[in-house]
Amino acid sequence: MFKHGDNPRISAEGAGALLFDVAGPVFDPFVQERIWVFAEKLKTFPGVDETAPGMNNLMVVFDPLRLDPDRLEAHLVTEWKATLAAPATGRLVEVPVVYGNEGGDLAEVAAEKGLTIERLVAMHSAPVYSVAAVGAMPGFVYLSGLDPVLALPRRAVPRMGVPEGSVIIGGTQAGIMPLTAPSGWHILGHTDFRLFDPMRQPPAALHAGDRVRFVVKEINI
Repeated sequence: MFKHGDNPRISAEGAGALLFDVAGPVFDPFVQERIWVFAEKLKTFPGVDETAPGMNNLMVVFDPLRLDPDRLEAHLVTEWKATLAAPATGRLVEVPVVYGNEGGDLAEVAAEKGLTIERLVAMHSAPVYSVAAVGAMPGFVYLSGLDPVLALPRRAVPRMGVPEGSVIIGGTQAGIMPLTAPSGWHILGHTDFRLFDPMRQPPAALHAGDRVRFVVKEINI
């Protein structure tokens, strides 16, 4: 039986990186657990400089003067077959949220889904989310575990400046804005939890494999 991850696609991203892509039609958390293990194993392979997990994919950065890309590609295929998923061992982090704020989408999303605002907040704050990947901008986390009922296409017209700390959903994922930036995700609320601080070590507060629970601090209707 075909399973997501059985047919990896590998492509060159410049002279010193390969993208290892095993994504299927929908995000697979089991495949993502394999990606995390795979990324750690590859860090010890001579010539590999960095591994960066994405959503059911992995960017492998290497030194082309030390490692032939064809050799690396063959190693990726072989090593992936031998890689098994392992449960996440990251921290559980509670993030306090004030739901609803001026300029947000809480009421609109509730209406779109046929839910009361209170029910929407309860459904968004109920799961324990997993940090599937970190990327797009410094410290931004892609959170898997959103209730499928709340899945929603991104806005047709992105906002040019979604404020830092905005608690957002887009597609089948949840997230938090680490800084003010353009985004097409829907804003449900705001948190004072700081995802990224360049003066902090490490600068990013959350990492792949960590878990997140949103805690309702207040609901502004």
